[in-house]
Amino acid sequence: MKLKGYAKRFGDDINTDVIISGRYKFSITDMQELGKHIMEDIRAGFYEEIKDKETIIVAGRNFGCGSSREQAPLAIKAAGVKAVIAISFARIFYRNSFNIGLPLIICDTTEIKEGDFLEIDLEEGRLRIEKEREIKFFLPPLMRDILSAGGGIEYFKRQRAG
Repeated sequence: MKLKGYAKRFGDDINTDVIISGRYKFSITDMQELGKHIMEDIRAGFYEEIKDKETIIVAGRNFGCGSSREQAPLAIKAAGVKAVIAISFARIFYRNSFNIGLPLIICDTTEIKEGDFLEIDLEEGRLRIEKEREIKFFLPPLMRDILSAGGGIEYFKRQRAG
């Protein structure tokens, strides 16, 4: 699986309450509508920046920390974000993201700048930055299979049927 998009940078400790504010948790149940509100508390107008564009979120350490809000990865995916790349992820956010088929890449993100064009090859474990630099990463085969199936539920349905 290959992905491409433009980097949108964030820092460390981006928590699920910042990814999607709790004020929308019960008032918006449509995921497409919820996706329009991602990151707005720390970057007003973020959805307007990314709508109709190939976007990859790039962050530092501990992305997705805080509550176990399942809406956070759902809203990111609904907003059209292709993947999230970070130095590290909160454990439950990591699991929730793969369960819905949102690719997460763990690698050193310090060389990636806002607006860089990124190409990700999940099979090869390779991230190209502006076609000039390359970062290697490891994504376990099981996680690649889950992403290829579209998420955990679809993966296990296929395993059961197969």
